[in-house]
Amino acid sequence: MMDRNLSAGLLAALAAAFIGSAWQLVSRHGVTTTLGPMELALMRYGIPALLLWPLWFGSKRIAPKASPLVLALLVIGGGLPFGLLVLAGAQWAPASHMGIFMAGSLPLFTAIGAWLHKRQKVEGLRLVGLACIAIGMALFAAGSFRGGSLDWRGDLLFLAAAMLWAVHSLAFAHCGLTPWQGAAFVNGWSALMLLPVMLIAGAPRLLSAPWPDVALQATTQGVGAGVLGLVVYMMAVARLGAPRASLSAALVPVLTTLGAAAWMNEPITGAVLLALALVVPGIVLASGAVRWRAKKATQPSA
Repeated sequence: MMDRNLSAGLLAALAAAFIGSAWQLVSRHGVTTTLGPMELALMRYGIPALLLWPLWFGSKRIAPKASPLVLALLVIGGGLPFGLLVLAGAQWAPASHMGIFMAGSLPLFTAIGAWLHKRQKVEGLRLVGLACIAIGMALFAAGSFRGGSLDWRGDLLFLAAAMLWAVHSLAFAHCGLTPWQGAAFVNGWSALMLLPVMLIAGAPRLLSAPWPDVALQATTQGVGAGVLGLVVYMMAVARLGAPRASLSAALVPVLTTLGAAAWMNEPITGAVLLALALVVPGIVLASGAVRWRAKKATQPSA
């Protein structure tokens, strides 16, 4: 029977993939229709901060024991800086780019971070997987510079966001917080960081946008991604470890590409299919979930 801890981690990773893909699609829709990055950021971090306020001020309030550096990296990697990079990039590049570059590069950056932090070596199929990811993203990125396209701006922002999320994953593994505490900590500090930004930039489209758009974003950004998405991903990291939790990213490019084609009529080009054919298997191999197992040679009996 599968270990309960492992099965819970796998279910959390699967839920994180679906929530992450939905967040990417809704974010792309929001910043290209009636809302902008600042309005979405306000809902993405303000609503969860309010929902999780008992963990800040209640009897079960957070008492983090990790170092200030780890806690800062936790917030920077999974909080407001990460969110603003994604939302700004969604203005430039299609949703399929978001799925491929963010989800694809996550195992790559996670492996680099694990090597820098603990000198964990990448060998065998994991190395093959990372090579597939790098080649797939490089070929896909080459198309972003053709014909005067500005997609490359969004692609660079997505890569930077993925790097921050890898930092967040590694920091959570060492912060000593539960998933719910981690979500409250990240969203609470992100909301505080957002206040001075809001005083300068404001959120002018929030009151003028149609209420169905605002309701969709508030539900997906605030409750879906801001609370549930963070919690289930942190659960996956806690039970599977950061490298294996990043396996959930394998589904995201496919789900986002299909969702963008069905909802926003984004074309599924040959370049997209080639990138998916390299990046998705690469994520699976790079996660370490698949390994060669040498068969024991049987000696004939005398």
